[in-house]
Amino acid sequence: MHFRQTFSSLLPVALLSCTLLTAQTVRVDADHAVNHIDPHTALGSGVDRIPVEAIDHDFTPDILKQVFTAGWQPVTYRQNTELEMEAWHWNPVGAWSEPGNKGYFTGSTTSTGFIRYSFGYSLPHRGTTRNDGTGPIGYSRITDGDLSTYWKSNPYLTSRFTGESDALHPQWIVVDLNAPTVIDTLKIAWGAPYAKKYLVQYWNGVDPFHKPTQGIWTTFPAGAITDGAGGTATLRLSQVPAPVRYLRIWMTESSNTCDEEGPSDPRNCVGYAVREIYVGTTSEDGEFHDVARHTPDQEQTATYVSSIDPWHTAESQYNPHQAQVGFDLFYQSGVTQGIPPIMPIAMVYDTPDNAAAEVRYLEEHKYPIKAIEMGEESDGQFIQPEDYAALYVQFARALHKVDPALKLGGPSFEGVNEDIEVWPDAEGRTSWLRRFLDYLRSHNAMNELSFFSFEHYPLDPCLFNWGSLYQEPELITHILQVWRDDGLPADVPMYLTESNLSSATSESYMDIFGGLWLADYIGSYLTAGGNEVYFFHYLPLRMERGCNDSPGTFSMFNVNKDYQIEQPLSQFFASQMITREWLQHEGENTVYPASADLDDGAGHKLVMAYAVDRADGQWSVMLVNQDQHVKHSVKVVFDKDGKQMTFAGPVHEAVFGSEQYHWHPAQGESNAHPPLLDKVATAFVGGYADPDGPILEQDITGGSGTEYELPAASIVVLRGELN
Repeated sequence: MHFRQTFSSLLPVALLSCTLLTAQTVRVDADHAVNHIDPHTALGSGVDRIPVEAIDHDFTPDILKQVFTAGWQPVTYRQNTELEMEAWHWNPVGAWSEPGNKGYFTGSTTSTGFIRYSFGYSLPHRGTTRNDGTGPIGYSRITDGDLSTYWKSNPYLTSRFTGESDALHPQWIVVDLNAPTVIDTLKIAWGAPYAKKYLVQYWNGVDPFHKPTQGIWTTFPAGAITDGAGGTATLRLSQVPAPVRYLRIWMTESSNTCDEEGPSDPRNCVGYAVREIYVGTTSEDGEFHDVARHTPDQEQTATYVSSIDPWHTAESQYNPHQAQVGFDLFYQSGVTQGIPPIMPIAMVYDTPDNAAAEVRYLEEHKYPIKAIEMGEESDGQFIQPEDYAALYVQFARALHKVDPALKLGGPSFEGVNEDIEVWPDAEGRTSWLRRFLDYLRSHNAMNELSFFSFEHYPLDPCLFNWGSLYQEPELITHILQVWRDDGLPADVPMYLTESNLSSATSESYMDIFGGLWLADYIGSYLTAGGNEVYFFHYLPLRMERGCNDSPGTFSMFNVNKDYQIEQPLSQFFASQMITREWLQHEGENTVYPASADLDDGAGHKLVMAYAVDRADGQWSVMLVNQDQHVKHSVKVVFDKDGKQMTFAGPVHEAVFGSEQYHWHPAQGESNAHPPLLDKVATAFVGGYADPDGPILEQDITGGSGTEYELPAASIVVLRGELN
């Protein structure tokens, strides 16, 4: 694929004077393989919810042909409606459980229309103001000031569906008063069903969600309710007002009375429902003084809930400008390159029937499925591990009735660097993953977990610098070990199904920084034993405002207003270095540990090395010089069968660094270089690359004394045979 080499003669690249250090040694342990990778099945990319106009432009032969040159092969379909607390209509055509286009929706498996887009529908019984993934859309019905609306918990977490006591799946509401506030009284306007047994507690700690082990939930002196009767309950929690920020209602027994939709559907008659919560103080004259803010937007007093009923209506608002690509367009456009993709089901806010119908639709249309990922970022929805596990078991059974051979996995954790911890259970266990696995084991369902999936966004948005590059190998290696230490069996593969620098775009993505990070991350992940990895985001997207109000994109390309590719960005070239230069694109590549003895004097390795014995019989070493301004010279030694070996004869060298690519951030449209405005749409004044490639390739002669030069801020791949 040939890209226009824009800006090749506009501006010289300003390079600091560099000092070439004495040659150091890169050593490959060629006796101890640590992984085996076939990029045709294990190195892929993700397709997510994107603007409708992006779907129209990106899923076309010309754009896809350019995208494929990055070298990523399998695809994982990302399911974003869970992050927005929506019910997913993977098929716009389907059936409702109740008359009047309301209730629980199940997509049609026999519809004949071409599915081009699919949308999410908001949940009328939502109880969370905002979660870890959603944007500023939606609000809780618990503090919206409207008694005609209500939150309701997920019926699939009740004994009717789990087959176990409701006390094993407590449902909860947390109210965040935003600052310590003096209170002594709680008023709950219950809906139906209501809680017969519940506790009202306060958090003695800092943050119950992000620091759940650094505090404890304490029941108010009068906060244990054993005979709840519904209606509006006014609870004098203590005789002495006290400052509280977080308050929790912990519900363990339901009235199992039916909500306003009536008994026609048993799902209407289980769980818990609350219309409004008021919290404050009661004065000596008996008057209640509410401190909560009740408004139908995200300025309300924030509430968080354990689960949400996926009941909704055809009128439930959805965003018509953002869509999941329709299944028919997805498969027929060619984006999968004929490789079976990982497909998702919605689970946290959906029903087993709709998930089963989705699989039936795909299989009846002869659309191949590699595996099914169960839900999206369950930890970001604040769902407890036992609740997620209970849903997982129910959905797995429904899917395996359609196809017993389906491979299922999850839970698609948010990108984290440490173990995910939750409030301690009765045994004091706080690890989310360990408790999820223990639930599966105790329910004889470990065979339902064919793979473990998680995401990787290691750097805090807007808070990283060049030195952050040094962290990546340790971060990714550490988190893989954490999952194994949590009890993930060695025979359950780990799939990293979505990843990039951070969850918010920034200028660093387009700079050489983004390319170096990508090479380091993929090399470290495979060396640490990761089984499959998926780059995010595959398709060209327009720039958006990101960190520090700087423009950024998750894409590998800069595009104009019509999504036509204007130039490749740093992560495109880094992708090619990984998928086409370092690895053999099809066949088994055997990964071996490698290390360099260069550091900055403070313990930071300046050069990272990643070695493979390729399927074509050649050895390949990818070297990442993280030194921003200084080039280095290295020798490469392979310790094999008690001998020290080196490259011999022709060695193919590929180089991508600051001399091949340099990002120029725009200083504002008026200051943009005139040729930029000629060649890139004026709507995108975030910057431009000059030079913008290509990768430098040449053949050199290897031998025992050969030194290989690593330019400053570069990726170098050496490939050849050993002596």
